[in-house]
Amino acid sequence: MRISTSLVASLLSFPLLLAACGGHDEDDEPFDTLQACYDDHAGGEGLTVQQAIVVCCLDHPIGSSGLHPSCTNTKVDCVTHVRAELSNTVSSTDIDAACTTYIAMK
Repeated sequence: MRISTSLVASLLSFPLLLAACGGHDEDDEPFDTLQACYDDHAGGEGLTVQQAIVVCCLDHPIGSSGLHPSCTNTKVDCVTHVRAELSNTVSSTDIDAACTTYIAMK
């Protein structure tokens, strides 16, 4: 029985692909609110404001419905949603930039 080099290479690369693209088990943690998620990532993990917003929007189910991704489908809707959900200490500039990144990565 002969195994081709490309088959072996694809079998070996599959776990790496899963790790890079999908296997975010700890990132799937649900949060009751966007604020709770943001506080965990910005405060607890030390991410920047923009990084924390993007991670929460993309990776975490938010609220009792488990909405995921949670920051809607357009940049305008994302900005409106994030402004309503986060404390007034987050700047409009950071929210705008985070929503731009969120939409690009979604």
